[in-house]
Amino acid sequence: MNLFRARSRDLLFLIVILILASFSKPEQPDPNFHLYLLVGQSNMAGRGTLTAEYRNLSQPNVMMLNKDGKWVEASHPLHFDKPARAGAGPGLMFGLEMAKANPSVRIGLIPCAVGGTAIESWEPGAMDSVTRKYPYDDAIARLRLAMKSGVIKGIIWHQGEANSRPERAAGYLEKLETLIGRLRENAQDKNLPFVAGELGRYRDTYQLVNDQLRLLPEKVKRTALASSEGLVHKGDKTHFDAASATELGKRFATQMIHLQQNK
Repeated sequence: MNLFRARSRDLLFLIVILILASFSKPEQPDPNFHLYLLVGQSNMAGRGTLTAEYRNLSQPNVMMLNKDGKWVEASHPLHFDKPARAGAGPGLMFGLEMAKANPSVRIGLIPCAVGGTAIESWEPGAMDSVTRKYPYDDAIARLRLAMKSGVIKGIIWHQGEANSRPERAAGYLEKLETLIGRLRENAQDKNLPFVAGELGRYRDTYQLVNDQLRLLPEKVKRTALASSEGLVHKGDKTHFDAASATELGKRFATQMIHLQQNK
């Protein structure tokens, strides 16, 4: 009889624990894990040559959401859109600079850029015909996954080379404004800071997009532009070299910090 009572008490205790667990709050995102969405095409993904200097550029409090949706220490290459071409981009240095500015938090980078994509590929349901990926849909899925772990604090965007012909540049700024609105809606923050990167000044046709990008801060609140002045290409007149991509990352961070401090 005593054994039966003991087992009954144990069973009752287990039932109580299970009931209490069912009412416990789900794990909340860490408010000290600051997330940043990295979107655009190849110059955001990074095509700079990866020498030892850039391969060893990392620190433990700057993380990245990898291809498998796992948080790992961030390192070059951040992106996985075209693995054979992946290299140094602006995202890693951006993350390191954001960590330096706020050492009490961890930084989480969400790489989502897809090389070669026009801005029209960054719409719900749109497929990139080259990679057979859905850039916008995939970015939103990764954003939602990341937000289970931390708090989204900003977006950096570098895209426009694919829209730098006259027939494709028309209406670029309006499309970007729409995209910003959609991203902010999914991030659940209508004032989420957004920094766009200026295209390289080494190709005349890029001016068609740059002229519109420079109007962005006037047209859309809580946005800024990271300048490409003085930055150079890696020899193909398209992609920033590793040093220029790294410098652009610093400029992204400077503008992001400015937006965050001037609410």
